[in-house]
Order: sequence, then C-alpha cells, then structure tokens
Amino acid sequence: MHASSLSISSKAEPEALASRTRLGVATIKMEGIGSFGAGRAGGVFDPVAFIKQPQTVLRILSWIFSIVVFGSIVNEGYVNSHSNILHCVFNQNDIACNYGITIGVAAFFASMFFFVLDIYFPQISSVKDRKRAVLVELGFSGFWTFLWFVGFCFLANQWQRTSSDELPLNQGADAARAAIAFSFFSIVSWAGLTAKALQRYCLGTDMSLFTTENIEGIPNVEPYPGYPTGSGMETADTYQSPPFTESLDRGPKGFQVPTY
Repeated sequence: MHASSLSISSKAEPEALASRTRLGVATIKMEGIGSFGAGRAGGVFDPVAFIKQPQTVLRILSWIFSIVVFGSIVNEGYVNSHSNILHCVFNQNDIACNYGITIGVAAFFASMFFFVLDIYFPQISSVKDRKRAVLVELGFSGFWTFLWFVGFCFLANQWQRTSSDELPLNQGADAARAAIAFSFFSIVSWAGLTAKALQRYCLGTDMSLFTTENIEGIPNVEPYPGYPTGSGMETADTYQSPPFTESLDRGPKGFQVPTY
C-alpha cells in the first residue's frame, strides 16, 4: 500500500503542474500579450510613444488630406460660368464634385474613428476582439485606398477635359488642383495604413508567442513515465484491496473479539 501511494503521489504532482501550465497559457491568450502588435491589456498609455508610431502619423496625415480634398471642393469647387447657376469646376460634372466630397468626408470621420480605436486597442483583453478590430481596419483601409485611386483618376480626367471658357478668370483652378493632388497623397497614406494593418494581422497569427517555452518562470513539463513492467512495484491501476478483509471481522464460532 505504501508503494502504491507513492506512485499515485508521484504522478499527481506533474499532472497538477501541467494543469497549472495549461491554465497559465490560456490566461495569457485571453489577456492578449503581444497579440496583433499590442502588449498586455491594462498597460500604461504613453501619448508620446503613441504619436511617434508610423501608424498614428499616417492616420493624422490621412485626416488632414481628407479635409483639404472635400474642403477645396466645397469652398471653391463650384463656379457660375455665363449663368447664375453653379457648376462643378471639374468639366461641369457634378458627379465628380460629389464623389470627391463623399469620400473625403467619409475618410475624415473614419480617420477619427480609427484614431480613437488605436488609443483603445491596447486595452482590449480578448484576442478575438483584437483580431476583429484589425480585420475591420484592414478591409476599410484597403477599400478606401481603392476609392481614393478611383477618385484621383476621375478628378484628373475631368480636369483635363475642362476648357478655359468654362472657368472665367481661372476661377476654382487652385481648388481643383489641390483636390487632385491631395487625392493622390491620400492614396499613399491609406495604402500605408493598409500595409500596417496587414502587418499587425500577421503578427497576431504567430501563436508561437504563447508556447510554454516562452513563458518565463513556468518549466516545460515532461510526461512522467510509469514504472516498468516487472519492477515489483504496483501501480494505481493494478492496486486491489488486501485479501481477507471481509473475513477479519468474523472470527471462529464462539470467539469474541476483545474490545480495547
């Protein structure tokens, strides 16, 4: 019985340690250490380091570029040539002006939304929620890069078709050129944001960060080998109750078990 107890105790300790190790790994996964480009949730926010991040710089530039694009079109993008009716400066095509204003305003609000999300992102403790946020940013940034490319080509094409007779005294020319130029700059900034989001997504898929070998202070537990067959020691699986247990309480007829 003593050997069997030692066998059970020796197996229980590694199993308990392995259980604690698995629990520690699961806890780290839930807390999101090093997942998707951010550290442990609940860390101290450093505004200086945050502003210096390339992603933050690109976000601010995209916000400024969007203001220039839709602001230029709204303020000076409509002129009245030979009539009292205002026409779009881009070949009198109102669709071109409306397109530039729409994607510019949408990019303005999207930049502010993702800027706030970047501040809140390190506080997200769930790895799944972080993954969703990065995927949303990746999809939106890639799609808006494409829309800015279409807008740049559309506005540049309509500006080339605009004759000098449609713009008396060269009205709105500077606003048109500014909208075209900053549409091109927006392509670059949003493409950079797409690349940064893709990089963060790739960092999050590397789950080797969560292996037990990289967890400081938690040893790598090997499975405890059992006793070899024929060693003379019983294991817990083969342990049986001692014989004659039932017959101890019954003595020979007429014999009384003394009480102590």
